[in-house]
Amino acid sequence: MFYASQVSNALRFGDVLKGFFSTTPVVKEPPLSSDLKNCSIDVYLPKFSVVMDPCCQIGNQSISLTPLLPIKKSFFANSYLAEDLTRLNRIMTPQQAVPPEAWAEMTPEKKQERLEIGDTYASVRLFIYEKHDLLPEYTIHVGTDDIETNYYMIDFRNTHKLSCNEIITAEKAPLELKVLELSVETRQELRDKVSSYYAAVPKEDEIAE
Repeated sequence: MFYASQVSNALRFGDVLKGFFSTTPVVKEPPLSSDLKNCSIDVYLPKFSVVMDPCCQIGNQSISLTPLLPIKKSFFANSYLAEDLTRLNRIMTPQQAVPPEAWAEMTPEKKQERLEIGDTYASVRLFIYEKHDLLPEYTIHVGTDDIETNYYMIDFRNTHKLSCNEIITAEKAPLELKVLELSVETRQELRDKVSSYYAAVPKEDEIAE
């Protein structure tokens, strides 16, 4: 089960919320001067946002959120993902992580390189949210087909802090804005993938070690 059958009376990591803004600072020419002429802030109101704070860290009049986004049409090029888009949330074999045609066209050397890396996450910064009746459908154009879907995704890079006087603790917060809660198992999947995203070691650090 992807979502909890009943939402709890507290904000939890991975919760889907409504009614919060998303913000992105934009810097044109760093470094900034004191007059801040070269910076701006993009602000918009997504239909839904997802809580990115650990449950025990929610409160003190602030919260970390990321907007819930439409999925990428490129996911449907991979037949393994197209059967169940939430497979992107879990570790996959090298063959499962790419479309069959892309694997067939790889050189033996490239295939061996991927096989040596082994099973891993594909698109480590993305996490898919299962379709649900409370999430509106939208249309994705894939080739000559129009696909109606209400799968969504989050991108860990889009996480931002929001200050809100009404978020005192996870329990003392505007809980009427809570739409969906992840099941315990799905919340662990999200936790595991976020951990992997931030724990990624660049090749130059591996060489240095």
